[in-house]
Amino acid sequence: MEQRTEISESDILTVAAGGADQQRYRGGAGVLPTRPLPVSFPAFDTWQVLLVESEQRQQELLRQALGRHVHQVTCVDTGAKALDVYDQADVVLLGPDLPDIDGLEVCRAIRVTCDIPIIVITDRSSELDCVLALQAGADDYVVQPYGFRELMARIDAVMRRATPRRQGEHVIEHGPLRIDTLTREVRLDNRMIPMSRKEFDLLHLLAVNPNSVVSREHIMRQVWENSWSRRTIDTHVSSIRQKLGGKSWILTVRGVGFRIGRGAPMMS
Repeated sequence: MEQRTEISESDILTVAAGGADQQRYRGGAGVLPTRPLPVSFPAFDTWQVLLVESEQRQQELLRQALGRHVHQVTCVDTGAKALDVYDQADVVLLGPDLPDIDGLEVCRAIRVTCDIPIIVITDRSSELDCVLALQAGADDYVVQPYGFRELMARIDAVMRRATPRRQGEHVIEHGPLRIDTLTREVRLDNRMIPMSRKEFDLLHLLAVNPNSVVSREHIMRQVWENSWSRRTIDTHVSSIRQKLGGKSWILTVRGVGFRIGRGAPMMS
């Protein structure tokens, strides 16, 4: 039976620009009912949320609201902190006005390395601002003031699009390449390909981000936990290419990092 969640008074709050909260009730003359509304919606899934917001009041309101829906929330107030921890989240809620780095630059930097869902939350309501955010790599754009239930629905929508990659079964298939995360086996055209632990981790990282360039820095954090050298990564990439039978399985993006390829034969 489908789980359902009651709308409470706290869910009717509209989060407004500048961190102030306004009460809004569409069913009456702007007056909150004294009891929860007799309406219910399907419950949302639980996600690891990274909230990037420099305005403390706004940050606290969102943290509490998301926490009531059993989401795990990590809050940071600078772009630098966001870039340090975004790879631990399922979805990023990003305020563009940050004290150190423009929020859209943070968005671009994250998008270069992975396709984690990003929702920009802002009081900038012009069409140009929305277009710039989407061009920077944002998946959605929410303008303050907004209803919290609307934000929850938008998070749920972007996560539905991301779910096949994140929650797809434990087997990742990329053309004839098959990666089993439970057995840690790699097969190509149904032929077992032996991989070291680090080779498997590196290939898996690229395969779960099939449409993105994965930076050397991201590989460093995920595979070598900051203990690495440029030569180490290049050596492992070279070894994986040799085992898979061609350079086209892992493509180099000069000055950035690597991405998974299609494995087409390389021309000499």
